[in-house]
Amino acid sequence: MSKRILLQPDLVLGGTIINLTPNILEQHQLQGLILDVDETLVSITTPKVSQELKQWTIAMKQVANIWLVSNNLSRNRIGAIAQELELPYFLGAKKPSRRKLRQAAAQMNLPVEKVAMVGDRLFTDVLAGNRLGMFTILVEPMADPVIAYRTHPIRNFEVWLSQKLGVSLATNQQNVINRNNS
Repeated sequence: MSKRILLQPDLVLGGTIINLTPNILEQHQLQGLILDVDETLVSITTPKVSQELKQWTIAMKQVANIWLVSNNLSRNRIGAIAQELELPYFLGAKKPSRRKLRQAAAQMNLPVEKVAMVGDRLFTDVLAGNRLGMFTILVEPMADPVIAYRTHPIRNFEVWLSQKLGVSLATNQQNVINRNNS
């Protein structure tokens, strides 16, 4: 499998996670979601979840099993966010390692093909999900775009390098990348 394919999200949402809808899950026959936490659900500078995110989580739990899987090692931070959203979690995932993603899918009792890895980073979230054969969804960080551009140099570098490798990051809510044709 080429580097380009490993970094290519199946779906580039073109907005924050709030734009992920039950209809999108149904369209792609997804029954589970593994969500990154920092910048995917909440800004790294924000210790609590928004009311909007709480409502989104309640709606999504009606159609999918959800687990949080974070590289963050802070049990206080990730545990508090998971508790607010009433979701199970793993921390210290070391993504792009697949181990915690595989464990979360097993806890959901779902095959990895029915689970989406959702995150804001290509070299951790998308790469880990693709390595495991999951459907991958790239979202915009949960931060002001102007601030995000200045404060997320690693993410900016990932996007630049991925595009140099031929990864398409065009919003493709209607089209899923066919890895077999890449």
